[in-house]
Amino acid sequence: MEELKNYGHQHPLLMLNEEQLLGNGNGVVDCSRCGEKVSAPCFSCVDCCGFYLHKTCAEAPLELNHPFHRHHPLVLLQNPPSSYTRCVCDLCDETCEKFIYHCSCGLYFHIKCALLTFNIAESNLKELEHVALEDPSFSSKNDGGNLGECFGCWEPLAMYTYFSLDCGFNLHKRCAELPLKMDLLCHRKHPLVLQFNSERLACKVCQVTQQRGFVYGCSPCELAIHIECASPLPVIEDKSHQHPFTLFWRQIPFICDACGTEGHHVAYTCGTCSIMVHKKCISLPRIIEHAFHVHRVFHTYFIRKEYFESLNCIWCHEVVDTEHGSYFCADCSVILHVDCALKEEQLYCIVSQENEADKSLDIPVNSITEHGDKCCDGCLLLISAKFYHCSRCDFFLHKSCAELPKMKLFSKHACGETEFYSGLKPLILTSACMFKCGLCMYLSNGFSYKCNECGSPICLRCFALSLQDVVKIPGHKHPLLLYYNYQGQCSACGKDVVCPFRCKDCNIHLCPWCVLRPIRVRHKCDKHLLTLTYDKINDYAKYHYCDICEKERDPKNWFYYCETCDTSAHVDCVLGEYPLIKLGSIYNEGEHPHPLTFVKKFPYYPECIECGERCEDLSLECAEPGCNYIVHWKCRKSAML
Repeated sequence: MEELKNYGHQHPLLMLNEEQLLGNGNGVVDCSRCGEKVSAPCFSCVDCCGFYLHKTCAEAPLELNHPFHRHHPLVLLQNPPSSYTRCVCDLCDETCEKFIYHCSCGLYFHIKCALLTFNIAESNLKELEHVALEDPSFSSKNDGGNLGECFGCWEPLAMYTYFSLDCGFNLHKRCAELPLKMDLLCHRKHPLVLQFNSERLACKVCQVTQQRGFVYGCSPCELAIHIECASPLPVIEDKSHQHPFTLFWRQIPFICDACGTEGHHVAYTCGTCSIMVHKKCISLPRIIEHAFHVHRVFHTYFIRKEYFESLNCIWCHEVVDTEHGSYFCADCSVILHVDCALKEEQLYCIVSQENEADKSLDIPVNSITEHGDKCCDGCLLLISAKFYHCSRCDFFLHKSCAELPKMKLFSKHACGETEFYSGLKPLILTSACMFKCGLCMYLSNGFSYKCNECGSPICLRCFALSLQDVVKIPGHKHPLLLYYNYQGQCSACGKDVVCPFRCKDCNIHLCPWCVLRPIRVRHKCDKHLLTLTYDKINDYAKYHYCDICEKERDPKNWFYYCETCDTSAHVDCVLGEYPLIKLGSIYNEGEHPHPLTFVKKFPYYPECIECGERCEDLSLECAEPGCNYIVHWKCRKSAML
C-alpha cells in the first residue's frame, strides 16, 4: 500500500486497489473532494474515518496554470470564498460546494472539470479514449434532442457526435479536439486563442454573452467569438427565403437588411435579392401574431414610406428605417422594429400563411343599408357606415360587429391571481344578457367577450381598444401610439393617466376611457346629434358652461357640442351613468311577470313604484298594454348584481 500525506485531511492516506476497496466493505463511497462515486485506484484514510479520494483528486495540484486562462493560476480551495453563498462551475454550470479551483477573475471549477479542460488543452484525452461515442442521427438516447447542452460550446448536445453521458460530461467530440489557435479572415491582427470567457465578453458575431464553456478570444483586442460562430456554414438555406444565403466574412461592421441593426464579421448574402443579413436573421418568422396588435404582422426587407402615416414603432415609439427590415400591418399602417417585435417570446407566436382566418358569427339579416339614426345592439354606438337590420324588430348591428369571430384568443387578460400576459386565453362572444365590463366597469346589455375560464366579460369597445396599439382621433392629423411606460395628464379629461395613447409630436395624451368616448351621441337637451369636440368653439369665458347641469366647464377639456344650436355640455352629463345600456331593449330578469323595456321618460316623468320618486333617469317600463309598471333602474339593479 502506498501512503500519502494529503492536502485537506489530518491523517495519512493509503492507496487502495479495487480488491482492497471491496475487501473493506466500502464498494460504494463518495470522493470527499469532488463528491463523485469512488473507484479504484483511490486513497483512503488510514484511521478509517470515512475519508476517500479519487487518485486524480488526491494528486490535484494546489495551483493549476491552465492554458485556457493564462492570466493567473487557478488556486485549489477547500471551500468557496466566504463572500459567496453559492458559486457555479464555469464549465458544467453546476453548483460548487467544496474543493474548487478558483481565480480572482471570477472563475470557479469543480476539480474534475478543471482537470478535464486542462487535459483537453494539452491534447491529453486518455480519460476519454475508452468512452463510447454517440451519433445523434442513430442514437436511441437522443430523446428528441433533449439531452442538454455541450459544456464546451453550449450548443445542443444532439447537434453533433458526442461522448456517452456515462463519462459524466456533456461534450461534443469536436469540442474535445478544437485547435488551440485559429486564424480568421475577419480578425487578422492576432490569432484567436481557445480560452474561458473570464471577462464575460459578448460574442462579436452574434452579440450573445456565453457565460460558461470555451470561446475563441483575443485578449489585446478584448474580442470573443463563440465556437459555433467561429466556424459558420458556407451556405444556408431556409424556407423563409426562396434563395440560399452565402457566407461573407467582413472586417468592418455592416447593417443587417433583415433587422436594421449592426452586424460584425460574419454576414450572409443573397446575391439574387442583393441583401446582407445576420446568420440569426436568415430564419426570421415571416408572419407573427403579437399580443399588442389585433392583426397579423408581416416581415419585409423594404417598404415604401408613403404607405404609412407614422413610422414610429408601436413598441419603442422610435422611427423605423424602412430601408431595412421591419414587421408591418398593411391594414392599420402599423410598423415595428424587428427586435421590438421579437423581444418578448411570450408576447408573440409564429403563424403560417396556410392558417385559416377566424369564422364570423352567423346572424340572419334582411338587408345592408347606408347610415341611420339607430344604435348598434353589439357595441351600442350610433349606427354609421354599413349595418345589418332586422325588419321584424328594432335590432341593428354594424357590419363589423356582425362579423366578429365567435371565439377569440386574447393575451391581455388575467384570471384571478394569474399574471398579466400569462398566455393566450379563449374569450367567447356573448349576447342577450346584462353584464358589467371588467375593464371600463360600465353596465351594458350589448355584446361582450367572456373569458372561458373565469367568466369575466369585456364589452366590445374595450375589447377592440385593448387589441389596438395605434388609434386615429377624428380631427387630429397624426395617429396616437400606446405608451406602456409613460405617466402624464389626459388632454381630454385632465385626469392623471398611466399607459396613455400619445402623439409625441403634438404633446397630446389620452386615457383609454376618453379614446372610447363616442364621437356622436343623442341627448334630450338638443334635437340634433351632439359631436365630441376639443376645439375652442368660443373664446369668451361666459360660454364655458354646460347647458345640462348649468355649471362651469373647463375649456381645456373635451365636451359635446351642437354647432346648429350652439349647445355645449360636459361629457359625463351627456353620457350619464349608463351609456352602454340601449334604450328600447328588453330586460327579462327579475320577478315582474312581463318583459320590461329600458326607457328614459321625457318630457313627463312618472313615479317609480318602488321609491315613489319621479323617473327622470334610466328606468324599466312594462311593455304589456294596460300594465303601468315603471321603476328606476337603480331600484332594480341591486337584485341583478
